[in-house]
Amino acid sequence: MGDMLKGRVALVTGSGHGIGRAIAIALAAEGAKVVTNNRKPGGKIDAIISKDQYDALDEASKKKLNEEYENYSGDAEKTAARIKAAGGEATPCYADISNFADAKRLVETTVSTYGKIDIVVNVAGILARGSVDEITEEEWDVCLDTKPKGHFNVIHFAAPYMIKQGYGRIVNTSSGAFMGNLFYDAPHYCASNAGVVGLTRAVAGELFSQGITCNAFCPHAQTRPRMDDIAPKQDDGRPVFPAAPDPMNMTPFIVFLCSELSAHVSGTVFFLNDNLIARHKEPIAVRTMIKPMEKGFWTVEEIDKAVDAQLLNGYHSIVGKVK
Repeated sequence: MGDMLKGRVALVTGSGHGIGRAIAIALAAEGAKVVTNNRKPGGKIDAIISKDQYDALDEASKKKLNEEYENYSGDAEKTAARIKAAGGEATPCYADISNFADAKRLVETTVSTYGKIDIVVNVAGILARGSVDEITEEEWDVCLDTKPKGHFNVIHFAAPYMIKQGYGRIVNTSSGAFMGNLFYDAPHYCASNAGVVGLTRAVAGELFSQGITCNAFCPHAQTRPRMDDIAPKQDDGRPVFPAAPDPMNMTPFIVFLCSELSAHVSGTVFFLNDNLIARHKEPIAVRTMIKPMEKGFWTVEEIDKAVDAQLLNGYHSIVGKVK
């Protein structure tokens, strides 16, 4: 047990398993009192693979799958129990952060249990797939209700407490998909994570003068079982569960962002993968073209003549070369 976060109170959403659980355990190990959270108790093996896929495995493979599932899954109570067993302090709270009232209850539970809220780490999210012409309205809403709406909900109710005490650390979980070029078959997932980045930057700008930082990270880590030798394969031969690092490997940087050491860091997006820690470039305009106002507004013909030399010089589309 360390003491870097001694006396601090942390709320970690989506901490029933995977990345969220690793972060909750790491914060507790540094002395924070932690409220763990996910939507509901328990979990089923068919939440990870279909029943048909599971039934098709031999007994040895099922045993290995169950062991891996046990290691990487769970709920808020299970995470809290692990923290307590290690000598830490934790309280579970089931709540769906996409629901405004649930998010309020979650924050108020944190404050009523431990007297304050210093740290919010929003990990809860939904992995979604589907082409833009196939996604239903319900699928779109379910994906974006957790990110960015759920992250906003929690921040909305936690911020007044942080402002009053003049201190706070907010860390949101995004994905490299926020750039839109990693998941071509998941525009709703890309949009949800891009929303997290925009939310993070806006909150950072608003609350920094109050002693509150807000950052985001894009993790590459194992959140589901990894059994390369037995895992079911997709139609194209790719594994259902691609190999990924243990989420505990990234937690020291999250602890840093949640500590007093990072008071000068806010509004930034990081990428975490094992020992690799990268900082994303801030979005800036790289080229401009301007027509003097006294000459009127741009015409399409003028734009066509000037755009390659002035605006698109050195330009490469995320989907390939243009012209």
